Amino acid sequence: MNLLALIEQVQEALDSSQVHTGHGTLNTFDEAHWLVFWCLGLPLDSDASALSSDTPQYQNISDENIHAVLQLTQERIQSRKPLAYLTQEAWLQGVPFYIDERAIVPRSLIAEVLCSGSLEFILGFEPDQVLDLCTGNGSLAVLSALYWPKAKIEGLDISEPALEVAKINANKHALNAQIEWRLSDGLGTALGPYDLILCNPPYVPLQSMNELPLEYQREPSLALSSGMDGMDLIRQLLPHMQRYLTQRGLLVLEVGHELGTLSKLYPNLPWMTFDTEMGDDQVLGITAHALAAYFEKP
Repeated sequence: MNLLALIEQVQEALDSSQVHTGHGTLNTFDEAHWLVFWCLGLPLDSDASALSSDTPQYQNISDENIHAVLQLTQERIQSRKPLAYLTQEAWLQGVPFYIDERAIVPRSLIAEVLCSGSLEFILGFEPDQVLDLCTGNGSLAVLSALYWPKAKIEGLDISEPALEVAKINANKHALNAQIEWRLSDGLGTALGPYDLILCNPPYVPLQSMNELPLEYQREPSLALSSGMDGMDLIRQLLPHMQRYLTQRGLLVLEVGHELGTLSKLYPNLPWMTFDTEMGDDQVLGITAHALAAYFEKP
């Protein structure tokens, strides 16, 4: 069996079992591609031309390797765990991360905004102090440290198990000296002031949580949902954010599909939106000036 045929066989199995993607892939072909390449020890960022390569290892997959692929495929189907949990590896913006069930799979759209250069353009300078609030697996803190090697990065989270995963990722990328991790309920242990606060908080409404595919329900609910309308933590954080920002500072907030709910909570709060692969209404930018003017008005 060749490489492409094996990927197609895995895709067919995933399709027939109605697994849900979204934890690093957007469709079952890409998920099958990832699963097969990982099992065979092939670089996950290999060019798609490898699928049609004449290289013997791509054209004549051994029975042993086929068995390993099909075994992992069945584990993926039966457990309904995201593939990243089964491989303990996830990629975000071309950077590999360790992951396990102590933290949600890294997929924040803020990473796309961060690596696009948009934030430097808006700020007008490279940030010296960056806070990754609700850091989880630590991926945004790690990407910030890689993108701004001179910046001091802090990663805060209420979950000690999640912070353990974040520390593994800092060590993986040799960033222990640049990133400080702290246990924190919201902004409780934040220091500041920060030039930039990145925040991907839990925001999924309770009803939506109950309707999520099983793959999402395998993740820590603490990192996904916050109250009936999903806004409990944002209500706690947003009115105080400006106190932790420098005068020229910026808050980057991910709200997923809940922009409408946020708009009703804080009408006329001025924010900008960022284009991402999932649309232009899921990641917001709010300046320190806008936050101060809105929340500190008489």
